[in-house]
Amino acid sequence: MSSERLDASASLLSPGLEPGPDQRWSTWPASPPSQRGPLPHPDWVITASGAFDTELGVVKTGKEADVHLIERAVPGTAGVLLAAKRYRNSHHSDFHRSGSYEEGRTMRNTRDARAVTRKSAYGRSVAAAHWAVSEFDALCRAWGAGVPVPYPVQVSDTEVLMEFIGDERVAAPRLAQSRLHAEELRDAFDQVVGILEAFAHAGFAHGDLSPYNLLDHQGRVVVIDLPQIVDVAANPQGLDFLYRDVVNVSTWFTRRGLDNDPEDVFAHLVAMLW
Repeated sequence: MSSERLDASASLLSPGLEPGPDQRWSTWPASPPSQRGPLPHPDWVITASGAFDTELGVVKTGKEADVHLIERAVPGTAGVLLAAKRYRNSHHSDFHRSGSYEEGRTMRNTRDARAVTRKSAYGRSVAAAHWAVSEFDALCRAWGAGVPVPYPVQVSDTEVLMEFIGDERVAAPRLAQSRLHAEELRDAFDQVVGILEAFAHAGFAHGDLSPYNLLDHQGRVVVIDLPQIVDVAANPQGLDFLYRDVVNVSTWFTRRGLDNDPEDVFAHLVAMLW
């Protein structure tokens, strides 16, 4: 659906109302089913055509993408907070992810693939959209595999909309920022091992797991930042990525005073793969 038709249909549902300076019409109606999250959609997902997306600020900035906080709501009704991860375009980003993450993957459009390889302006723009789609697909697969990830609401061009993990408008702290001790630390470790197990059971490794992309939300550990997810069987370095994930988190817990054996964890995960 074109933006003009979307605006027109939304206006019929919200007569006399127009988005303000920091608002837009909800992008949900313009998204085809393939760009929406897994079914069944959670009850909190707002699908109304007359909803507005209101910008509330920046949650996090990064080299490849920024995460914004938005509220999606039909005017006059309670809304829902969403995290909008927006990969930067060719003029503002320097994509630095190693090509080793891409081994075992293919880009269907050969022209796009060549442009990305050459790092032309068009290729860099394609790369931004590619990583957005990669992250959305990874979130969908992880959600379906039972991995605790933010629910992926939709993807549009270079933007991934997902469940906001936090309280009110405050994002949940990263595990690296937490002050867990004793039983809390042990419980968090067990949850992280459970995350690794869920990935392994589905045949994947996170590929870049660390306490900086694990959130601690009310005692529940949630994993984020998934565009580089690795198919362990298809990627020649798949087991290396899995081992690195294990060592990264194991080292952090050891430094916090929790004894654990990364070799045992890795062996356990490999046994789950095959």
